Amino acid sequence: MTGRLSHKKAMMKPDAVDAFFARLAAANPEPVGELAYVNPFTLLVAVVLSAQATDKGVNKATGPLFAVADTPQKMAALGEEKVRDYIKTIGLFRTKAKNVVALSQQLIERFGGEVPQDRAALESLPGVGRKTANVVASIAFGEATIAVDTHVFRVANRTGLAPGKTVLEVEKRLMKRVPAKYLRHAHHWLILHGRYTCLARKPLCPRCPVADLCRFKAKTKAA
Repeated sequence: MTGRLSHKKAMMKPDAVDAFFARLAAANPEPVGELAYVNPFTLLVAVVLSAQATDKGVNKATGPLFAVADTPQKMAALGEEKVRDYIKTIGLFRTKAKNVVALSQQLIERFGGEVPQDRAALESLPGVGRKTANVVASIAFGEATIAVDTHVFRVANRTGLAPGKTVLEVEKRLMKRVPAKYLRHAHHWLILHGRYTCLARKPLCPRCPVADLCRFKAKTKAA
C-alpha cells in the first residue's frame, strides 16, 4: 500500500515540510548513500548496476570489479564477457555488463574519459536514465537534484510531502517544496527513510520521527 490520497487533501503544509526535513537532518546530519564507489566513474557504474538490485548485492560484486577496473579505460579493456563474470550475481547482469562497457567506451570517445556533470550528457550514455543521472549529479558533483526511486516515490506520496502520479511529477514537486537549505541531502534522507522506516508493506509509524507531520491516515499502530 502506498497510502496515496487525493493530492489536494494529502499535501503537507510548507511549515510541516520544513519541520519534516529539520527532524531528519537532526537525526542524520550528513547522510551518505550505501553504494560503494571510489570516484565519479565507479559511482556511475554502481548506480547503473543497482537497478532492480539491492545496494548490498551490488557492493558485493563491485568490490572485486572496481579493484581491477576503476576507470573507463580499464573497464573497456576488461570487456563485456569479463565484466559479466564479475556481476553475474546481480539481476539483468548481461544487459548491465553490455551497458557498462558501452558507457565506458563512450566516456572515452566523447568526454575524454571523464564523467560529464551535465545531466543531459549523462542521460545520453547507455543504461543511464534520469534517476541515475540525478544520483550521480547529486553525489559526485553536489548538484541540487533529487533522484526519485521507489522509496522516494512512496515517501513523497504517503506522507503528503510531494504527492504525484509519476516519478517526474514527484521529482518536480519535491524540487519546488523542499527548502533550499535541505536540498543537498534530501535525496539521501528520503531514500533512507523509505528503506528503514516508511516501509512499503508495513511502515514503522510508532518509531517514525515525523509521524505527527505525515498525512498518511492508516498509520501502523504500536504492537
